[in-house]
Amino acid sequence: MLNINDSMDWQALDSAHHLHPFTDHKSLHSGGVRVVTSAQGVFLQDSQGHKILDGMAGLWCVNAGYGRADLVRAAADQMTKLPYYNTFFKTTNQPAVALAARLAELTPAGLDHAFFACSGSEAVDTALRMARVYWQTVGKPDKKIIIGREYGYHGSTTLGASAGGMVDMHRQAGDMPNFAHVTPPYWYAYGGQMSQAEFGLYAARQLEDKIKSVGADNVAAFIGEPLQGAGGVIIPPDTYWPEVNRICREHDILLIADEVICGFGRTGKMFGSDYFGIKPDMMTMAKGITSGYVPLSAVMVGGRVAEVLINGTGEFYHGFTYSGHPVSCAVALANLDIITSEGLVARAEVMGETLRAKLRDALAGHPMVGEIRGIGLIGAIELTADKRTRKPFEKVGHVGVICRDYCIENGLIMRAVRDGMVYAPPLIISEPEIDLLVERFTKSIGQTYERVRAEVAV
Repeated sequence: MLNINDSMDWQALDSAHHLHPFTDHKSLHSGGVRVVTSAQGVFLQDSQGHKILDGMAGLWCVNAGYGRADLVRAAADQMTKLPYYNTFFKTTNQPAVALAARLAELTPAGLDHAFFACSGSEAVDTALRMARVYWQTVGKPDKKIIIGREYGYHGSTTLGASAGGMVDMHRQAGDMPNFAHVTPPYWYAYGGQMSQAEFGLYAARQLEDKIKSVGADNVAAFIGEPLQGAGGVIIPPDTYWPEVNRICREHDILLIADEVICGFGRTGKMFGSDYFGIKPDMMTMAKGITSGYVPLSAVMVGGRVAEVLINGTGEFYHGFTYSGHPVSCAVALANLDIITSEGLVARAEVMGETLRAKLRDALAGHPMVGEIRGIGLIGAIELTADKRTRKPFEKVGHVGVICRDYCIENGLIMRAVRDGMVYAPPLIISEPEIDLLVERFTKSIGQTYERVRAEVAV
């Protein structure tokens, strides 16, 4: 039994035994890890007594905020009754059935079937498997290629990483066959002299060009986040998704909406697909489904695919020990009750507008701030070497890391993606807490600017 009270001891023990995700371990061991000990509302507490405003809701997931007694109680009550049983072998449990039905009511029309897993990565893996099995079953086995986008993130399983457009993940793991990638709808970086509306159509038609290049008879699905979260909160122009809907429909390509980040109120709508008018055949979800309190993910499957899986495929050789875990599903149901009863979806829309307005008021004249964008309670602040031309910094990512580190030093968690600072706080954030976020970020970007000026002078 461990009996450790000193923060340094926890850091040493972590260094000795714990391999972290997405981490340069040599750098981590030299600098020491932050030990988070408790959390309440939108604030974290670490082992050194620092109170930190969590501007990222964990990993985009703690939508209902920390310390929700209803979610703890839902888990405890379900553990008392049925802590676990699998959903293999013609067996189910009441929370899994109730949650599947609830999700069918909440998601866009036609997504009436739920397949449960534990993480967003597993949900994506499941959806890609379903797409390929679907085409095999209907007699088109050559339709295997999955098209994703540059800067897309679809998890870290081998299939999910291959579908995503993160080049460092591809470099380390190697590319799987039958995946392709197209230009993202990232106007700020790629739009040039085009208007946003023109660029939205241009980016969508890169998908059509790719389909024609590889042959529609070889393409199983296109997968895309409604907005690209881990890629830097890339928000597509209004012209983008309607054109993608058309392209997938006309070329008989399944459309998978990856709602792992966007789902459950983050965009000011229940799902990003609602916001952008996406018409998906399948929808992946995780994170906000339980507000991160316990692991759970799901794939919502539309009638076209579900009918074939149910009546044509025979056994679908795929699943997980914890698919439909009763405790996770019970917590998800309680979390959805909170989101609905407290109006957190509408709140995200209003508070998101408030946050962007306050950021623009504070930063409009800042020489390094190129763009402030967002919808709902998710957004990005692009840092640039030249506001007029949208020129990036020479060493991409360097300035973003500096700003991120100052944010943490000043008691604020924000994430750096290249040289953009992204945010996605819990949906319960209040206006005084927004003021605190803006105050701490304004201080941090001021320190960043002075540091960068000093570096340039040297």
